[in-house]
Amino acid sequence: QVQLVESGGGLAQAGGSLRLSCAASGGTFNTVVMAWFRQAPGTEREFVAVISGSGAYTGYADSVKGRFTISRDNNKLTVYLQMNSLNPEDTAVYYCAAGNYISRSQSAYPSWGQGTQVTVSS
Repeated sequence: QVQLVESGGGLAQAGGSLRLSCAASGGTFNTVVMAWFRQAPGTEREFVAVISGSGAYTGYADSVKGRFTISRDNNKLTVYLQMNSLNPEDTAVYYCAAGNYISRSQSAYPSWGQGTQVTVSS
């Protein structure tokens, strides 16, 4: 079981960039799948990106593909989400999650961070 803490959220202008970080403790970080989800006001939580334990595989939601990049530094026990070309539709609380297999479903991830707010102004 992995404990996760997100950071790096804040306010960005449309077209700008932010980098989110998720620091992990406990568990075996370099063997777990890590993912990012987000939840905007009035919407269901949705998948954003996923990365394999080694970092060799990454996957993205169509809405962010080409703009966001998920990466990890297993020595620092940290996963990142680099967000470029932000638009107001990216405004949401962003959550990192850890699981044992690659999935785009929330139910596949037993461990979750507390979330970090990202707000993009137009």
